[in-house]
This record gives sequence, C-alpha cells and structure tokens, in this order.
Amino acid sequence: MKKILHVSCSPRGQAAESYRLSQTIISFLLKKEPEAIVINRVIGNGAIAHVDEAYAISQASSADVSRDGSMAQSEELIRELEAAAFVVIGTPMHNLTVPSALKAWIDHVVRARRTFMITPAGKIGTLRDRPVFVAISSGGRFSGERARQPDFLTPYLKAILATIGLRDLTFFSVQGTGAGPDAVAENRIRTDQALEEHFSSRYVQP
Repeated sequence: MKKILHVSCSPRGQAAESYRLSQTIISFLLKKEPEAIVINRVIGNGAIAHVDEAYAISQASSADVSRDGSMAQSEELIRELEAAAFVVIGTPMHNLTVPSALKAWIDHVVRARRTFMITPAGKIGTLRDRPVFVAISSGGRFSGERARQPDFLTPYLKAILATIGLRDLTFFSVQGTGAGPDAVAENRIRTDQALEEHFSSRYVQP
C-alpha cells in the first residue's frame, strides 16, 4: 500500500494557506491512489528540534559515532521519507526562503553516508526518486509579471533535495496573501486551475 508523506511546516497549522493548498494536492493524489495512506508530519509547531552536538560530531566523522539525541530523530524522519511513494510539503515563505521548521527537517534528512555519499565527483544521493509536491504560500509575490521580491525558496529546495536523490519536484503557490481576502480568493482559483491541469494531464485515471 502506497504512502503519501505530508510535511506541514506552517506555525499556523491547519489555518495556514499552505496547509489548505497541500490538502488540495493530497486530494488529487488520493483520486489516483485511493488506497494510499497519508502520513502527517507536523513540524511547524516546533515539533522537530534542530540537530544537536551528537549529530554534528557524527557528520564531522568518517562514520556515525552516535545514535543518541537528534541522530535518532534523523533516522526516524529518513525512514518515513524512504517509505513514501509521494511527498507533499506545505510551507510558507519566510523572509524570502524556507521557514526554520522546514530547514530543521532538511538538516535531519540530508545526512552524509545515509541519504547521500561524498565522492570525488561530488555528493551523490542515495534515495529513490519520487514525486515531491511543494505547496507554498507567500504574503508577497515572487514569480510572474507582478513579482516584487526575490525567491530563494524554490531554487534552494531543488538543490538540496536533489542532493539526496529527489529531483521530481513540482511547485504550486498561492502568492500575495498579504493583499487581502479578494486577492487570496483570486489566487486560489488560479492555483486550483493549475492543479487540475497538472493532474489531468500527468496522472490519467486507469
């Protein structure tokens, strides 16, 4: 039975626009895979601590020298990721990039000798590639003709997830949430249409 890993990163929880968008993505995936199980990993409320000394010492060594502290948390999160057929990340954009909660999750799952190997040719990811959907909400606009701020979130996620072998990334966003409810409603319609087009063209029902 396939699993959908939902990583929810907003401190606003289920009230967040990124959460609403990620749930819409999950609903499309469940139409394709109705028997799939959704695994909810809520991290926006500070549930995941930043990596600790034991983790840092292990990463600086030639082998993992500890399984204590955040090394145990890292292993749990990596196994959760490995088991997923699909990954949905719902995240706000904070200060032009990923929120600290998502960065903490990334630091746990991007681990030398576990999810990537260091070789003379560079870092080689060890995870099997799978579809990763990123649902972004942003108070400002970072793409399109009306963009008014830079975007360090999407290029960073593309680069860091490719490091561990995840390259099949698709981004959807609701931007301009700071412009008021009318603008949000308009942007939701546009994004929902993009979702409908994506899943109807790529994921054809048998």
